[in-house]
Amino acid sequence: MSETPVSPVNTAARQVLLQRIYLKDASVEVPQAPQVFTRQGTPQLDVQVGTATSMLSAGVFQVMLTVTITAKLGDETTFLVEVHQAGIFQVSGFAAEAEIQAVLAGYCPGVIFPFAREAVADLIQRTGFPPVLLQPINFEALYVEHLTRARETGASGPTPGLQ
Repeated sequence: MSETPVSPVNTAARQVLLQRIYLKDASVEVPQAPQVFTRQGTPQLDVQVGTATSMLSAGVFQVMLTVTITAKLGDETTFLVEVHQAGIFQVSGFAAEAEIQAVLAGYCPGVIFPFAREAVADLIQRTGFPPVLLQPINFEALYVEHLTRARETGASGPTPGLQ
């Protein structure tokens, strides 16, 4: 029985290796405390999520997920929480820049998101309000949607959030 030799072509496997996840920055504000705790009603939540990517060295990237939640009761802000959760990823074996950007804008934020969700819930609970459980986000679908919109409008240039 003879073995077929392994071709040296494309032996570099595609890899996305998580090096580290860390909380880069977090802030909490409860501007109306303690009076806000005596008011009746359910605050309206505004949730904003953004990503930013920067190259640290060849094939090594920081991906940062920013989550901002503003709660308002009428015109008054009851609390404001912002979390910058980041990760360092080593990306190798991808030939096309578009594939690397898809990994950084689609896959990596999805890895970071559960940590950001936990930080947000913890910070809000520490303000004296019930924790807010953020629903999962499909970052890969959002990236594809972004590319589709960019093609339709004829926009070119870097992907927002990628630096």
